[in-house]
Amino acid sequence: MKLVSWNVNGIRACVKKGFLDYFMNVDADIFCIQETKLQEGQITLDLDGYHQFWNYAERKGYSGTAIFSKKAPLSVSYGIDLAEPDTEGRVITLEFADYYVVNVYTPNSKRDLTRLGYRLVWEDAMKEHLLKLNQHKPVIFCGDLNVAHHEIDLKNPKPNIGNSGFTDEERNKMTDLLDAGFIDSFRFFYPERTDSYTWWSYMAKVRERNIGWRIDYFLVSHALKEHLKDAQIHCDILGSDHCPIMLEIDMG
Repeated sequence: MKLVSWNVNGIRACVKKGFLDYFMNVDADIFCIQETKLQEGQITLDLDGYHQFWNYAERKGYSGTAIFSKKAPLSVSYGIDLAEPDTEGRVITLEFADYYVVNVYTPNSKRDLTRLGYRLVWEDAMKEHLLKLNQHKPVIFCGDLNVAHHEIDLKNPKPNIGNSGFTDEERNKMTDLLDAGFIDSFRFFYPERTDSYTWWSYMAKVRERNIGWRIDYFLVSHALKEHLKDAQIHCDILGSDHCPIMLEIDMG
């Protein structure tokens, strides 16, 4: 089974930059996107053979997630159990016979860290959601997690220590989640690989010089460890400030 995750930073813009060509060529069984930036009815994607699930933000042109799946799920849920309702369309959970797929667009702490407090509450709620699911069947968790976990996961770690996406608090939450029973699939296959990033600033020549961050992930339950086949970063695919990532897993 092949799964893809991509923060498209606006699906309407990404479609104009080759999204559908990549979508058709990669032929994923499940394709997750984040930061769709639209409302219901603002785009129609003709994806023959796929079931479509969209979670829209209430705020126009902001956030949002979607999953396109060849196989129909047993159930679909949107959001997570937060003290305040999730109005930003950040989470979709699909249940299949032998596993769950959770697609997420994790809140950014903002440059001045004004949303770090909310981010940490979110992290705790997401961990609880995943662990509840994991009690019933294994979980494949993917999306833009807005954190570079270790120094190896960004080009210039030292000057970014304490910045949004590389604070101790955010990195520790990732560690806590992995310690609770999940595997970072890319690091499982490539524990020492450097210069493997999924996001680059739009500043001039930053992507060309590969000054990036790895903030997009496929995390999987430990129960799926022996089923993992490969994890890839498709850094040559343009159309967004993020690139797609792919997980290959044998689910029998």
